[in-house]
Amino acid sequence: MRRDTAGGEPIEARANFRHLRYTNCWEDAAVVCAALEPLRGARCLSIASAGDNTLSLLARGAAEVLAVDLSPAQLALLELKMAAFAALGHDELLAFLGARDQSPGERARRFAAALRPRLGPEARRYWDAHPQAIRTGVLHAGRLEAYFRLFRRWVLPVAHSRATVAALLAPRDAVLREKFHREVWDTWTWRMLCRLFFARGPLGRLGRDPEFFRHVDGAVGGPLLERARNALAVLPTHDNPYLSYILTGRFGAALPDYLRPEWHEAIRASLGRVSVCRASLEAVLATVPAHRFDAFNLSDVPEYMDLGAYHALLEAVARSAAPGARVAYWNLLAPRRRPAALGHCLDERLERAQALHARAQAPFYRALVLEVAR
Repeated sequence: MRRDTAGGEPIEARANFRHLRYTNCWEDAAVVCAALEPLRGARCLSIASAGDNTLSLLARGAAEVLAVDLSPAQLALLELKMAAFAALGHDELLAFLGARDQSPGERARRFAAALRPRLGPEARRYWDAHPQAIRTGVLHAGRLEAYFRLFRRWVLPVAHSRATVAALLAPRDAVLREKFHREVWDTWTWRMLCRLFFARGPLGRLGRDPEFFRHVDGAVGGPLLERARNALAVLPTHDNPYLSYILTGRFGAALPDYLRPEWHEAIRASLGRVSVCRASLEAVLATVPAHRFDAFNLSDVPEYMDLGAYHALLEAVARSAAPGARVAYWNLLAPRRRPAALGHCLDERLERAQALHARAQAPFYRALVLEVAR
């Protein structure tokens, strides 16, 4: 495996992958899928993360999805979500996962009777050891989700009242959204608190992992605040599930892409097309045949490695990509772009990526990168 020359060890040796880091995928899955079109019949490689993107790829007709992750907890989460799709109707699924109300006891009984028997041995052991996550709804059980709870409890009330939050999330046209943001929401207190709370130190220790910022230069809180402006002032706020969850702890009427009712049966019918693999991307790509995949969802993994390791990863992706394969990944804080030396095998689609990024509801990412194999 290639070493990260800046850190001396690969990310799996430096970051903690034992716990659930995210129980929701904080990338816009609809945008990811649009970047990777056409997906019907496609062979896909996807970072598992919270499972949302993997299931959204299935919804659009992917022939197979290899879900890869270093974290056994994240893979157990994907398996649990798949078991819930297989065993439950749409309303039952939402209630069990925590997107709708249900008693803790009912979630525990449903897990034991309908879902646990569908899990593999490792996933079963994981959830047996974490019964409280099942009881409270797994969508609320992640480390980052807990960080957002701290934000809602201690930070947001200092900046804005519940009435102001409700007003932000109310439907209004583009002109009025910008006016509300400028005149009501974007106060000095809001900006100061966000810069402090989402700074590198607290976010790394409590929300993500300090090692994820190793290749990030400069401040973290300020850029994240500036990036959130698109979700707060430009795009509609009333149907943004990410914004609603961060500010209220609930998705409300807006649901993440994979949980929308129109996709439920398509996902349920195609669960057999998913396989999971606990490994690094580099290790997986070293073993697959050339021209194996038609689409790659790489999340923001390139940020966790230095430029040399990132370029080697792109070379491995290009080798395993079928002609015309689409490769999508996000820049959060560390800029990553295909080097000119790989222009012979990967063609960057900058205008398409920028157009898709502009409509992304997730409020964090500085850019979407889209490349197509030659």
